[in-house]
Amino acid sequence: MTKTFVSRLAVFASGMLLSFSVYAAAGGDLMQAGNDLSDKVSLQRGAQLYMNNCSGCHSLKYLRYSRMAEDLGLTEEEVMNNLNFTGAKFGEQIQVSMPHANGEKWFGKMPPDLSLISRVRGSDWIYTYLKSFYLDESRPLGWNNKLFPNVSMPNPLWEQQGLQHAEYGEPDKTTGERHVEKLHVPQPGRLTATEFDQAVRDVTNFLEYAGEPAALKRQSIGVWVILFLAALTFLAYLLKQEYWKDVH
Repeated sequence: MTKTFVSRLAVFASGMLLSFSVYAAAGGDLMQAGNDLSDKVSLQRGAQLYMNNCSGCHSLKYLRYSRMAEDLGLTEEEVMNNLNFTGAKFGEQIQVSMPHANGEKWFGKMPPDLSLISRVRGSDWIYTYLKSFYLDESRPLGWNNKLFPNVSMPNPLWEQQGLQHAEYGEPDKTTGERHVEKLHVPQPGRLTATEFDQAVRDVTNFLEYAGEPAALKRQSIGVWVILFLAALTFLAYLLKQEYWKDVH
């Protein structure tokens, strides 16, 4: 094997190890999001949910209102009246509506921008994270998360989901900590369990879109590229047949 191949293999292996380490630190198995970027209605619902429940603390500074409107099939009036709560202009980026001073005062630091969260964590991680909040009186904000323990964030969708509680296992013999085994919702919110799963899927779908808006066009163009390559291959085959027909 060449040195180049060996070095690339080493980089790939280290990347896999890092991915497994992040996964292990995140708290266990991930649920399958099953989101679909081609579902424009889901993207519209996800944008509405995100703006109403998440944009108060988290910006999407790499996405513009105008680009979102174009990609999601929304008019300027619909976006400015229903999805813009900062007073920004139509062509400006989606910034956070919460003042930075308040973010640092309430959370210790400003909540992160979520433009690229799907590319860093993956859609399955986002979906599982949003479904893993539970009440925990020991935490400053009264909430904890099974996937991301001790995260400094309340449940943004608690009104839709309801008040989720944790069921703990036996204490660890070494540390004495009790790990969360299951989550259940004894006090349902405005949505049924099925409706809430779809709502989380919609938000996840929107965040995946926000991480790479060009993916929508790339997927639609990809079909035509494949058809072009197939036609080009067929023409090349006919040319080869014509060129070699008199060669014995």
